[in-house]
Amino acid sequence: MSNRRPETMERITTPALASAFIDEQIAAVREQVGDGKVLLALSGGVDSSVVAALLIRAIGKNLVCVHVNHGLLRKGEPEQVIKVFREELGANLIYVDAVDRFLDKLAGVADPERKRKIIGKEFIDVFAEEAKKLDGIGFLAQGTIYPDILESGPVKSHHNVGGLPEELNFELVEPVKFLYKDEVRVVGKELGLPDNMVYRQPFPGPGLGVRCVGAITRDRLEAVRESDAILREEFARAGLEGKVWQYFTIVPDFRSTGITDGLRTYDWPVVIRAVNTVDAVTADVAELDFNLVKRIVARITGEVKGVNRVLWDVTPKPSGTIEWE
Repeated sequence: MSNRRPETMERITTPALASAFIDEQIAAVREQVGDGKVLLALSGGVDSSVVAALLIRAIGKNLVCVHVNHGLLRKGEPEQVIKVFREELGANLIYVDAVDRFLDKLAGVADPERKRKIIGKEFIDVFAEEAKKLDGIGFLAQGTIYPDILESGPVKSHHNVGGLPEELNFELVEPVKFLYKDEVRVVGKELGLPDNMVYRQPFPGPGLGVRCVGAITRDRLEAVRESDAILREEFARAGLEGKVWQYFTIVPDFRSTGITDGLRTYDWPVVIRAVNTVDAVTADVAELDFNLVKRIVARITGEVKGVNRVLWDVTPKPSGTIEWE
Protein backbone atom coordinates (compact mmCIF):
# COMPACT_ATOMS: atom_id res chain seq x y z
CA MET A 1 0.00 0.00 0.00
CA SER A 2 1.25 3.51 -0.83
CA ASN A 3 2.54 5.73 1.95
CA ARG A 4 1.00 8.80 0.32
CA ARG A 5 -2.21 10.25 1.69
CA PRO A 6 -4.93 9.97 -0.99
CA GLU A 7 -5.52 13.35 -2.62
CA THR A 8 -9.28 12.78 -2.41
CA MET A 9 -9.18 12.14 1.35
CA GLU A 10 -11.27 14.72 3.19
CA ARG A 11 -9.85 16.38 6.30
CA ILE A 12 -11.46 14.91 9.44
CA THR A 13 -12.80 17.94 11.28
CA THR A 14 -16.22 16.87 12.57
CA PRO A 15 -17.68 13.98 14.61
CA ALA A 16 -19.60 12.79 11.52
CA LEU A 17 -16.42 12.55 9.45
CA ALA A 18 -14.63 10.85 12.36
CA SER A 19 -17.44 8.32 12.69
CA ALA A 20 -17.28 7.51 8.98
CA PHE A 21 -13.50 7.11 9.20
CA ILE A 22 -13.85 4.77 12.19
CA ASP A 23 -16.37 2.58 10.35
CA GLU A 24 -14.12 2.48 7.30
CA GLN A 25 -11.04 1.49 9.33
CA ILE A 26 -12.91 -1.15 11.33
CA ALA A 27 -13.87 -2.81 8.05
CA ALA A 28 -10.32 -2.48 6.68
CA VAL A 29 -8.76 -3.96 9.85
CA ARG A 30 -11.17 -6.89 9.90
CA GLU A 31 -10.39 -7.58 6.25
CA GLN A 32 -6.63 -7.41 6.86
CA VAL A 33 -6.51 -9.32 10.14
CA GLY A 34 -9.38 -11.79 9.89
CA ASP A 35 -9.29 -13.97 13.01
CA GLY A 36 -5.63 -13.13 13.64
CA LYS A 37 -4.20 -11.55 16.77
CA VAL A 38 -2.70 -8.08 16.84
CA LEU A 39 -0.06 -6.76 19.25
CA LEU A 40 0.18 -3.08 20.22
CA ALA A 41 2.63 -1.17 22.39
CA LEU A 42 0.24 1.11 24.29
CA SER A 43 2.11 4.06 25.73
CA GLY A 44 -0.92 6.11 26.71
CA GLY A 45 -0.03 8.79 24.18
CA VAL A 46 -2.61 10.16 21.78
CA ASP A 47 -1.69 8.05 18.74
CA SER A 48 -1.35 4.64 20.39
CA SER A 49 -4.45 5.26 22.53
CA VAL A 50 -6.60 6.09 19.51
CA VAL A 51 -5.31 3.05 17.63
CA ALA A 52 -6.03 0.86 20.68
CA ALA A 53 -9.60 2.17 21.06
CA LEU A 54 -10.27 1.74 17.34
CA LEU A 55 -8.88 -1.82 17.25
CA ILE A 56 -10.83 -2.82 20.36
CA ARG A 57 -13.97 -1.93 18.40
CA ALA A 58 -12.74 -3.83 15.38
CA ILE A 59 -11.36 -7.07 16.84
CA GLY A 60 -12.00 -6.97 20.62
CA LYS A 61 -9.87 -9.41 22.62
CA ASN A 62 -7.83 -10.32 19.55
CA LEU A 63 -5.96 -7.11 20.21
CA VAL A 64 -3.25 -7.58 22.86
CA CYS A 65 -2.01 -4.29 24.33
CA VAL A 66 1.31 -4.13 26.18
CA HIS A 67 1.85 -1.15 28.45
CA VAL A 68 5.45 -0.85 29.63
CA ASN A 69 5.96 1.36 32.67
CA HIS A 70 9.61 2.41 32.42
CA GLY A 71 9.38 4.83 35.33
CA LEU A 72 9.64 7.88 33.07
CA LEU A 73 5.93 8.60 32.65
CA ARG A 74 4.09 11.54 34.20
CA LYS A 75 2.24 11.21 37.47
CA GLY A 76 -0.86 9.04 37.18
CA GLU A 77 -0.33 7.98 33.56
CA PRO A 78 0.16 4.22 34.05
CA GLU A 79 -2.91 4.15 36.30
CA GLN A 80 -4.94 6.04 33.69
CA VAL A 81 -3.96 3.58 30.93
CA ILE A 82 -5.12 0.65 33.08
CA LYS A 83 -8.35 2.41 34.10
CA VAL A 84 -9.36 3.54 30.61
CA PHE A 85 -8.36 0.50 28.61
CA ARG A 86 -8.65 -2.49 30.93
CA GLU A 87 -11.47 -1.36 33.19
CA GLU A 88 -13.57 0.84 30.90
CA LEU A 89 -12.92 -0.53 27.40
CA GLY A 90 -12.28 -4.14 28.38
CA ALA A 91 -8.94 -4.33 26.59
CA ASN A 92 -6.75 -7.42 26.68
CA LEU A 93 -3.99 -5.47 28.43
CA ILE A 94 -0.62 -6.67 29.71
CA TYR A 95 0.98 -4.29 32.21
CA VAL A 96 4.76 -4.56 32.61
CA ASP A 97 6.43 -2.89 35.60
CA ALA A 98 9.95 -2.35 34.26
CA VAL A 99 10.82 0.69 36.39
CA ASP A 100 13.81 -0.86 38.18
CA ARG A 101 15.12 -2.39 34.97
CA PHE A 102 15.17 0.95 33.13
CA LEU A 103 16.49 3.07 35.99
CA ASP A 104 19.26 0.59 36.78
CA LYS A 105 20.39 0.73 33.14
CA LEU A 106 20.30 4.54 33.19
CA ALA A 107 22.22 4.94 36.46
CA GLY A 108 25.20 7.25 36.02
CA VAL A 109 24.46 8.02 32.35
CA ALA A 110 24.48 11.78 31.77
CA ASP A 111 24.81 12.11 27.99
CA PRO A 112 21.36 12.86 26.47
CA GLU A 113 21.84 10.74 23.35
CA ARG A 114 23.09 7.76 25.35
CA LYS A 115 20.06 8.05 27.61
CA ARG A 116 17.73 8.09 24.61
CA LYS A 117 19.41 5.03 23.07
CA ILE A 118 19.28 3.07 26.33
CA ILE A 119 15.60 3.89 26.82
CA GLY A 120 14.75 3.01 23.21
CA LYS A 121 16.71 -0.26 23.21
CA GLU A 122 15.41 -1.36 26.58
CA PHE A 123 11.84 -0.66 25.52
CA ILE A 124 12.25 -2.82 22.42
CA ASP A 125 13.85 -5.58 24.51
CA VAL A 126 11.03 -5.56 27.08
CA PHE A 127 8.35 -5.47 24.40
CA ALA A 128 10.02 -8.30 22.46
CA GLU A 129 10.23 -10.43 25.60
CA GLU A 130 6.51 -9.99 26.19
CA ALA A 131 5.74 -10.71 22.53
CA LYS A 132 7.66 -14.00 22.65
CA LYS A 133 5.46 -15.17 25.53
CA LEU A 134 2.35 -14.89 23.35
CA ASP A 135 1.04 -17.43 20.86
CA GLY A 136 -0.64 -16.72 17.55
CA ILE A 137 0.39 -13.08 17.10
CA GLY A 138 0.62 -12.27 13.41
CA PHE A 139 0.24 -8.50 13.34
CA LEU A 140 1.82 -5.45 14.97
CA ALA A 141 -0.31 -2.32 15.32
CA GLN A 142 1.41 1.05 15.39
CA GLY A 143 0.28 4.61 15.98
CA THR A 144 2.11 5.93 12.94
CA ILE A 145 0.54 9.18 11.70
CA TYR A 146 1.11 11.04 8.45
CA PRO A 147 3.74 13.53 9.68
CA ASP A 148 5.85 10.55 10.83
CA ILE A 149 5.85 9.21 7.28
CA LEU A 150 6.67 12.62 5.81
CA GLU A 151 9.49 13.30 8.28
CA SER A 152 11.11 9.97 9.05
CA GLY A 153 9.52 7.05 7.24
CA PRO A 154 6.81 4.72 8.49
CA VAL A 155 8.20 3.89 11.95
CA LYS A 156 8.61 6.38 14.77
CA SER A 157 12.00 6.00 16.43
CA HIS A 158 10.89 6.91 19.94
CA HIS A 159 7.20 6.04 20.09
CA ASN A 160 6.70 2.87 18.08
CA VAL A 161 8.37 -0.48 18.08
CA GLY A 162 10.91 -0.56 15.30
CA GLY A 163 13.91 -2.88 15.49
CA LEU A 164 12.11 -5.98 16.79
CA PRO A 165 14.02 -9.27 16.42
CA GLU A 166 13.66 -11.03 13.05
CA GLU A 167 11.68 -13.89 14.57
CA LEU A 168 8.97 -11.35 15.43
CA ASN A 169 8.31 -10.50 11.80
CA PHE A 170 4.77 -9.19 12.15
CA GLU A 171 2.63 -7.61 9.47
CA LEU A 172 1.93 -3.96 10.28
CA VAL A 173 -1.53 -2.57 11.06
CA GLU A 174 -1.54 1.24 10.88
CA PRO A 175 -5.11 2.56 10.81
CA VAL A 176 -4.27 6.26 11.37
CA LYS A 177 -1.22 6.46 9.11
CA PHE A 178 -2.83 9.07 6.82
CA LEU A 179 -4.08 11.34 9.59
CA TYR A 180 -2.59 14.52 10.97
CA LYS A 181 -2.46 14.97 14.75
CA ASP A 182 -5.52 17.22 14.89
CA GLU A 183 -7.50 14.58 12.97
CA VAL A 184 -6.32 11.83 15.32
CA ARG A 185 -7.69 13.89 18.22
CA VAL A 186 -11.12 14.25 16.53
CA VAL A 187 -11.21 10.48 16.00
CA GLY A 188 -10.15 9.85 19.60
CA LYS A 189 -12.91 12.09 20.87
CA GLU A 190 -15.45 10.22 18.74
CA LEU A 191 -14.16 6.92 20.12
CA GLY A 192 -14.97 8.14 23.63
CA LEU A 193 -11.47 8.56 25.01
CA PRO A 194 -11.15 11.08 27.88
CA ASP A 195 -10.15 14.64 27.01
CA ASN A 196 -6.94 14.54 29.05
CA MET A 197 -5.80 11.64 26.88
CA VAL A 198 -7.09 12.96 23.54
CA TYR A 199 -5.68 16.45 24.09
CA ARG A 200 -2.53 15.30 25.83
CA GLN A 201 0.43 17.63 25.37
CA PRO A 202 3.34 16.56 23.17
CA PHE A 203 5.51 14.26 25.25
CA PRO A 204 9.00 13.05 24.32
CA GLY A 205 9.52 9.34 23.66
CA PRO A 206 12.13 9.05 26.45
CA GLY A 207 9.58 10.68 28.76
CA LEU A 208 10.77 12.44 31.88
CA GLY A 209 14.23 11.04 31.21
CA VAL A 210 15.04 14.13 29.13
CA ARG A 211 13.61 16.46 31.78
CA CYS A 212 15.75 15.00 34.55
CA VAL A 213 18.80 16.67 33.04
CA GLY A 214 22.07 14.79 33.40
CA ALA A 215 22.37 11.40 35.06
CA ILE A 216 18.92 10.29 36.26
CA THR A 217 18.52 9.67 39.97
CA ARG A 218 15.31 8.36 41.49
CA ASP A 219 14.86 11.24 43.90
CA ARG A 220 15.43 13.91 41.23
CA LEU A 221 13.16 12.03 38.81
CA GLU A 222 10.44 12.08 41.45
CA ALA A 223 10.97 15.84 41.86
CA VAL A 224 10.37 16.24 38.10
CA ARG A 225 7.23 14.10 38.26
CA GLU A 226 5.72 15.87 41.28
CA SER A 227 6.55 19.41 40.11
CA ASP A 228 5.16 18.64 36.65
CA ALA A 229 1.91 17.42 38.22
CA ILE A 230 1.62 20.66 40.23
CA LEU A 231 2.29 22.78 37.15
CA ARG A 232 -0.35 20.96 35.09
CA GLU A 233 -2.87 21.19 37.92
CA GLU A 234 -2.37 24.93 38.35
CA PHE A 235 -2.52 25.59 34.60
CA ALA A 236 -5.82 23.68 34.47
CA ARG A 237 -7.21 25.72 37.39
CA ALA A 238 -6.17 28.92 35.62
CA GLY A 239 -7.99 27.89 32.44
CA LEU A 240 -4.78 27.49 30.45
CA GLU A 241 -5.21 23.81 29.60
CA GLY A 242 -5.41 23.61 25.82
CA LYS A 243 -4.48 27.30 25.47
CA VAL A 244 -0.74 26.94 26.09
CA TRP A 245 0.79 24.47 23.63
CA GLN A 246 3.24 22.77 25.99
CA TYR A 247 4.29 23.24 29.61
CA PHE A 248 6.41 21.14 31.88
CA THR A 249 9.17 21.22 34.47
CA ILE A 250 12.85 20.32 34.37
CA VAL A 251 15.15 19.48 37.28
CA PRO A 252 18.82 20.03 36.33
CA ASP A 253 21.68 18.24 38.00
CA PHE A 254 22.94 21.03 40.25
CA ARG A 255 21.98 22.46 43.62
CA SER A 256 21.74 25.85 45.25
CA THR A 257 21.50 27.17 48.79
CA GLY A 258 18.05 27.95 50.13
CA ILE A 259 15.92 28.08 53.26
CA THR A 260 13.17 25.56 54.01
CA ASP A 261 11.18 25.66 57.26
CA GLY A 262 13.73 28.04 58.71
CA LEU A 263 16.67 25.76 57.98
CA ARG A 264 19.43 26.25 55.44
CA THR A 265 19.20 23.73 52.58
CA TYR A 266 21.28 22.74 49.59
CA ASP A 267 18.70 21.44 47.11
CA TRP A 268 17.69 21.41 43.45
CA PRO A 269 15.97 24.08 41.40
CA VAL A 270 12.89 23.34 39.31
CA VAL A 271 12.70 25.07 35.92
CA ILE A 272 9.30 25.95 34.44
CA ARG A 273 9.02 25.78 30.65
CA ALA A 274 5.84 26.97 28.90
CA VAL A 275 5.74 27.71 25.17
CA ASN A 276 3.38 28.34 22.29
CA THR A 277 4.08 27.23 18.74
CA VAL A 278 2.37 26.34 15.48
CA ASP A 279 4.87 23.89 14.03
CA ALA A 280 7.47 23.29 16.82
CA VAL A 281 10.15 24.71 14.50
CA THR A 282 9.98 28.02 16.34
CA ALA A 283 8.33 28.71 19.69
CA ASP A 284 7.47 31.73 21.82
CA VAL A 285 7.40 31.81 25.59
CA ALA A 286 3.88 31.84 27.01
CA GLU A 287 3.17 35.03 28.96
CA LEU A 288 1.96 33.94 32.39
CA ASP A 289 0.11 35.91 35.00
CA PHE A 290 2.63 36.56 37.77
CA ASN A 291 0.19 35.67 40.51
CA LEU A 292 -0.10 32.24 38.88
CA VAL A 293 3.68 31.96 38.79
CA LYS A 294 3.92 32.85 42.48
CA ARG A 295 1.28 30.26 43.36
CA ILE A 296 3.16 27.58 41.41
CA VAL A 297 6.43 28.55 43.10
CA ALA A 298 4.85 28.35 46.55
CA ARG A 299 3.40 24.91 45.86
CA ILE A 300 6.53 23.44 44.29
CA THR A 301 8.88 24.68 47.01
CA GLY A 302 6.40 23.70 49.70
CA GLU A 303 5.34 20.29 48.38
CA VAL A 304 8.20 18.79 46.35
CA LYS A 305 10.90 17.10 48.36
CA GLY A 306 14.47 18.21 47.68
CA VAL A 307 13.56 21.48 45.92
CA ASN A 308 14.20 24.98 47.27
CA ARG A 309 14.12 27.20 44.17
CA VAL A 310 11.97 27.68 41.04
CA LEU A 311 13.22 29.25 37.81
CA TRP A 312 11.25 30.32 34.75
CA ASP A 313 12.83 29.66 31.35
CA VAL A 314 11.88 32.62 29.13
CA THR A 315 14.04 31.63 26.15
CA PRO A 316 12.25 31.35 22.78
CA LYS A 317 13.16 28.79 20.10
CA PRO A 318 15.60 29.69 18.75
CA SER A 319 17.96 30.18 20.58
CA GLY A 320 16.76 27.54 23.01
CA THR A 321 15.03 24.31 22.01
CA ILE A 322 11.67 23.43 23.57
CA GLU A 323 13.11 20.54 25.58
CA TRP A 324 16.39 20.88 27.45
CA GLU A 325 17.85 17.61 26.21
